Amino acid sequence: MGSVAKDKRPNFLVIVADDLGFSDCGCFGSEIQTPNIDALARQSGSLRFTQFHVAAACSPTRSMLMSGTDHHIAGLGQLHEFTRSSPAHQGQPGHEGYLHSRVVALPELLQEGGYLTLMSGKWHLGLKKEHHPIKRGFTKSFALLPGCANHYAYEPEYEDPENEPGKFFETATRALHAEDDHFVEKLPADWYSSDGYASKLLTYLSERTDEEKSKPFFAYLPFSAPHWPLQAPAENVEKYKGMYSDGPEALRLRRLERLKELGLVPQDVNPHPFVSAPGELMEWDTLSDDTRAKSARAMEVYAGMVDRMDWNIGRVIDQLKQTGEYENTFILFMSDNGAEGASYEAMPLVGKSVMDHIEKYYDNSLDNIGRGDSFVWYGNRWAQAATAPSRLYKMFSTEGGCRVPLVVKPPKSTARPEGEGIVTDAFCTVMDLVPTVLDLADLKHPGTTYKGREIAPLRGRSWKDYLSALAAARESEAAATEPRHAIHGEDYVAGFEIAGSGALRRGDWKITYVPAPRGPQRWELFNIKEDSGEATDLSESKPEILEELLKLWEQYKKEVGVVGLAGEYQRVIQGNKETTVKDEFDDPYAWIKYIGRPEKTPKHLLGVVPS
Repeated sequence: MGSVAKDKRPNFLVIVADDLGFSDCGCFGSEIQTPNIDALARQSGSLRFTQFHVAAACSPTRSMLMSGTDHHIAGLGQLHEFTRSSPAHQGQPGHEGYLHSRVVALPELLQEGGYLTLMSGKWHLGLKKEHHPIKRGFTKSFALLPGCANHYAYEPEYEDPENEPGKFFETATRALHAEDDHFVEKLPADWYSSDGYASKLLTYLSERTDEEKSKPFFAYLPFSAPHWPLQAPAENVEKYKGMYSDGPEALRLRRLERLKELGLVPQDVNPHPFVSAPGELMEWDTLSDDTRAKSARAMEVYAGMVDRMDWNIGRVIDQLKQTGEYENTFILFMSDNGAEGASYEAMPLVGKSVMDHIEKYYDNSLDNIGRGDSFVWYGNRWAQAATAPSRLYKMFSTEGGCRVPLVVKPPKSTARPEGEGIVTDAFCTVMDLVPTVLDLADLKHPGTTYKGREIAPLRGRSWKDYLSALAAARESEAAATEPRHAIHGEDYVAGFEIAGSGALRRGDWKITYVPAPRGPQRWELFNIKEDSGEATDLSESKPEILEELLKLWEQYKKEVGVVGLAGEYQRVIQGNKETTVKDEFDDPYAWIKYIGRPEKTPKHLLGVVPS
């Protein structure tokens, strides 16, 4: 069943997990079984990156992955679920809520450069048809359009369908998909997200025509797992039964020890302590038996989701091996942000309505958690077990929100000839992926103009020279961390901002702004090389360095269009009716429950909502 492409350039398989924590894979210290990801990491020439950074939220990272520039420029300055609830961000340049035409998308350039471009999974970069993957360079695509959805495509029968679900759930329930140029009317009866996305990609690969087989391919497989609602097949969940009964604090300690054993964190690392806000899950021993049991079950389901995702990754890799394409395929596995630590039950104003809706329409009894008609998340403490030794989690521009696992298997031509995979602490960001892929594909980015329009230039840097240097080096694992093999120089500046939480890094120094109540809501200074947990604020002892980085922050803020930090604009509460866009004509996210369903669409929106 061999397949020989006439074009010998490498293929690309880019795999993205959704809200996966730093230590949630076996090769990054987890007890969760991920044999296929682990095998990629062990292979000769493969790398595990311990200093790979992304934005602290889903769609912002995905926009950077597609464009090679900052998300504030690419159109996803914030999650659009956040922007639609924030008057300060609505209408601001770079906050349109879709991948904007001011950037050129990677698949557009690859498609024009002779690649077959395929996608199956979560898009989250635009709901309207003109913003779908097929319009941004994908030859074939099967895309989940919202930021999250029920993994079994379950939707309750609402008592009041005109007003239900409310603002929070209208963007988090329906599994709205588009395939190529049309919305998908109905998903298969046995639908489960991870299985469905892998199966669709396998179909695209196996059904290539002779002409398509003559081209190298770029395959994008962004899972929606393990994003909440936490749901997984029972067979995967059962593997982890009882494993988390001693709580997140115990898990955190086990993970930290394993990270040290694997050489992924320093032996003397000072982990940041747990952080909790009022109303969130507290110390394990203080909780009732029922609360502990349900919380542990949520973590078991989370583990089952990661387990099932890995199994599906294995299915795709097996096919590449069967067709003889594996060796010449650049494979990258990453998470889009740190683990999700939100505790929606504790949110002001909307927390009670969220929980009332769940109690009304879902079954969160202990034995049913993880099924399609359950709706749970696992909360801040389990998230911090997964991001340790780092501080906090998704939605914060701390290391816990922005530092994620990355495994790279280069194509054979740029891989080390022998030995096992190596670990590198070279600092890099998701913006580096576009220039890296283009470089390996022998293609050029157009710079500042594309098809007659102005576009943003790249802000990332190619890894091709770095990978080649490692392949040529005869030294062992130490070769990866020597300064001469760095990806970015000591003067490289990287800025971050999500939901009013900001950060800026230059070399080993980083300033971080964590909003109250989980932080002091002021700038802090850290030496990240010595203090990856961001536990010791040096702003008072190193005022000159703080001042230098604050000037760079102001420059970054102006360059990319950051609206502001927490405290500089009205507080945002996702799903708050009072601040969420009220004009349905201007808010496509309010259309999710109606798109492709003219029979359910209010009369005043007929002709506006895509059918």
